[in-house]
Amino acid sequence: MHYETLLIEKQEHIGVIKFNRPAVMNALNTKMAQELLHVLGDFEQDEDIFAAVLTATGEKAFCAGADLKERQHMSKEAMARQRALFVKTFTAVIDFCKPLVAAVNGFALGGGTEFALGCDFIIAAENASFGLPEVGLAIIPGGGGTQLLPRIIGRAKAKELIFTGRRITAQQALEMGLVNYVVPAEKLMEKTMQIMQEITRNSPIALRQAKLAINLGSDIELHSALSLEAECYNVCLKTEDRDEGLRAFNEKRRPVYKGR
Repeated sequence: MHYETLLIEKQEHIGVIKFNRPAVMNALNTKMAQELLHVLGDFEQDEDIFAAVLTATGEKAFCAGADLKERQHMSKEAMARQRALFVKTFTAVIDFCKPLVAAVNGFALGGGTEFALGCDFIIAAENASFGLPEVGLAIIPGGGGTQLLPRIIGRAKAKELIFTGRRITAQQALEMGLVNYVVPAEKLMEKTMQIMQEITRNSPIALRQAKLAINLGSDIELHSALSLEAECYNVCLKTEDRDEGLRAFNEKRRPVYKGR
């Protein structure tokens, strides 16, 4: 399927989604939100995709936030409809059931930072920068920023960044624990795909269950979280992939997982 605002690639078991509005710094408009929502749904249903990458075309920006020019002539009602769509799209990123890694190049501001935060972890180019400047426009981060950022870097640091609207560099983000790796811009996708290949060598069922256990277990008390972990583990026990993993271990070969 052809998309106006996204480029879609598939490499072995890895799906790649690229924001593709470089002329406007990959700003989020209505069409991009609709298309991203559609692609995420397709990727969840595609059994051949074990994990996915969210990145962007161009060198200047991952995503510079919402396309404010599109909103310039919108009525209040139209803005409310767009807002509901945006919330649905950001939530789809956060709730994506397979591993989803952000590869961030250039500016990731406002919604761009929030898209990255919604992924499982972030790999940043040296030229990347992050920021949630919404309070300067008399609003607050509304794509999960006020909830995700404190969970990743701590409440006090998150408040400082959100209250000031300050931008931080990739290196500062690394020191805060916001990103996992910082690499030269020309090596961003090479590093990302190396890690994705490590991920997708594993059972897609186990990957989904591990993500579910971590995401849901992190916000509940320990004994409930351990019970959740046990349930997720038991899902894996009943699969053909588990049988294949045991066979491969005993036969001293790499397993071939099919997600069944």
